[in-house]
Amino acid sequence: MKNLEAIQERYLRDPLPVRLGGLAANLARVESFSDQIAHREVVERLLDESKYFIEWTALDADLNLQAELVELQRQLAQWQCGWQDIWDDPIKRRSVAAQAGVWSQRVLEKSGLLSR
Repeated sequence: MKNLEAIQERYLRDPLPVRLGGLAANLARVESFSDQIAHREVVERLLDESKYFIEWTALDADLNLQAELVELQRQLAQWQCGWQDIWDDPIKRRSVAAQAGVWSQRVLEKSGLLSR
């Protein structure tokens, strides 16, 4: 990821709900970009960036949200560990995409942005 410090600085300027919205958007992109085998590197970067977003956000979240973010970060790490196998198998790739979509919606709901 290019210039991680600059990304972190920019990301942390936003209030918690907006940061969670950014994380949800990344997960939605994982879902949508996973339909094309040529998007592998983009999806890998989104997974990696999402792990950083969680790390940078969790400290400002309440305990329940922290627990969910840790669960999500663990899921992202598991996907990354088996990424070659996942990406090469269309069924596994679709499953990960669907799970990313569920996580995206869940994080977006937790952000409170939908109720504004």
